[in-house]
Amino acid sequence: MKFPIFKDLILFENNDLIVVNKPAFLSSLDEREGGDTNLLRLAKQYSSDAQICHRLDKETSGCLIIAKTPEAYRFVSMQFEHRKVEKIYHALINGTHVFEELNVDLPILNLGNKNVAINRQDGKPAKTIFNSLVYYKHFTLVDCRPITGRMHQIRIHLASQRASIAGDEMYGGTPVFLSAIKRNYHLGKEQEELPIMKRFALHARKIAFMVNDQTSMNFEAPYPKDFATMLKLLDKFDV
Repeated sequence: MKFPIFKDLILFENNDLIVVNKPAFLSSLDEREGGDTNLLRLAKQYSSDAQICHRLDKETSGCLIIAKTPEAYRFVSMQFEHRKVEKIYHALINGTHVFEELNVDLPILNLGNKNVAINRQDGKPAKTIFNSLVYYKHFTLVDCRPITGRMHQIRIHLASQRASIAGDEMYGGTPVFLSAIKRNYHLGKEQEELPIMKRFALHARKIAFMVNDQTSMNFEAPYPKDFATMLKLLDKFDV
């Protein structure tokens, strides 16, 4: 991928913290020794003591907090530990689902190698609240509020409701093709149709936390181009 200019990602910055809109396909941290450029490396080039305060999956876009000092890192980390950080994600899911304050409280076990499973006996507590936002003919845009922060939590909790995220093939989601929603769609001879989004449709839309002892702030990350295009096409062809 073409690496972004770090400054262009910034939604907020003060002397202690940066909030960025992370692009999809950019890892938050090193995935392996000598791996691709990631958000942490870009942040350290911008501010030498930068530390990532939490993670987003590589394919997930949206709000992410970066500390510029060790003190700020500890301050934000304590808020995460005590579940004082409010996170709202938007997911496009396969099918029509009416969620009204749906509370999914299912323990998640980390199996290693980026695999997780619902496991009531050995899993760690995991809770997410879901609300449907927009209904399309074949899809639903959903507001997801994770109370805990387990790996793949939103993805596996939605899959547990038979409401997998579009494009999330690991958890039973299917990619969205224009031919499936647009009538009389014609593909050129010998052309292979590509999905509208080349990733699963999950975006960290909003985050709220204390930026210092006195001040709580809310931040909202605009949809990236692929997510915005997907919703625009659904608004036009799948209503």
